[in-house]
Amino acid sequence: MNKMFQNISKNYEKAFRRFTKPTQNLLNTIIMVVLAYVIIQILSGADVLSYSFTNLLVGLCIYSIVAVGLNLCVGYLGELSLGHAAFMSVGAFSSAIFSNITAQAIPNSLLRFTLALIVGVFFSALFGFLIGIPVLRLNGDYLAIVTLAFGEIIKGLLNVFYIGMDKHGLHFAFIKDTTNTDAKGTMILNGAQGISGTEQISTFTIGVILLILVLLVVSFLVNSRSGRAIMAIRDNRIAAESVGINITKYKIIAFTISAAIAGVAGVLYSHYYTSLTATKFDYNTSILILVFVVLGGMANFRGSIIAAIVLTLLPEMLRSLSDYRMLFYAILLIAMMLLNWAPKAILFRQTMLPKIKAKLFKTRAKEE
Repeated sequence: MNKMFQNISKNYEKAFRRFTKPTQNLLNTIIMVVLAYVIIQILSGADVLSYSFTNLLVGLCIYSIVAVGLNLCVGYLGELSLGHAAFMSVGAFSSAIFSNITAQAIPNSLLRFTLALIVGVFFSALFGFLIGIPVLRLNGDYLAIVTLAFGEIIKGLLNVFYIGMDKHGLHFAFIKDTTNTDAKGTMILNGAQGISGTEQISTFTIGVILLILVLLVVSFLVNSRSGRAIMAIRDNRIAAESVGINITKYKIIAFTISAAIAGVAGVLYSHYYTSLTATKFDYNTSILILVFVVLGGMANFRGSIIAAIVLTLLPEMLRSLSDYRMLFYAILLIAMMLLNWAPKAILFRQTMLPKIKAKLFKTRAKEE
């Protein structure tokens, strides 16, 4: 049995070396996600996982997806966005409205979810494109402030917007009394109360599939000609413009795709949690997503996923500490930030880790 595993490992290493480094990184990330999924499914089947942990599984996929999307904007494009939760809310609300309207017309849940996903991604990408045209002409703090304002505007509009449906069709209004729904009508979007009653379709399996698809999309983008242009803009805007790169075009491409990915996370969110309100996509949510990106490493999709998982699970794991939970959470967050970004920690990873890896491979070669 041991010899069989050694042969499999050796063949895998030979095949793996044929790929380019970006492809190797993508495969490693996908393999990590698939292995985590298989292990969790095995533990779940054995009733080892707690109920609270099981409820967090879809949330882990949601935050991983939106962190990967924001890393495309912050890590590869080099533009700071503080309103990414707004794009997530656009995807969540538009898809939930579509699902509630078509619940009777499309009884197949999976088909309805697929169509709702298309709707959510479309509207998130549309808002990203429309906001990106004027906003991406700004740089630095100005861009961050405008995206933050956009997030607050979206939240404010959703809090006062009403959608009702009756036998006469759909009714839209900013004042509840003017929706004109009859006694048999239903309220789909009820202002600050949001949307309730959306069918729970999202599962951990669907979340993992969407996460892998998002990883494929962003990896192919950053390793394409457009991706190299985007990174050139990040590294030196003036030099990129001097060689004929259309700055506005590639900025909008990256920003729109990043917004669309946030919409994917929003669709997953709205079809898992029973209640959906605009306050769940506020400034604090945008900052939390940005923390995932910074902690996991700029231009590092795998790091964003790991950071999203760790920082989502930590508060639950520390719940037994009661009043000291957030204190320990803050200390662990600072420690992880130092280990990831401190110069000595970076030097350790660059010098010691390759030596450890070389020793491990040398030991394996001797055993064979």
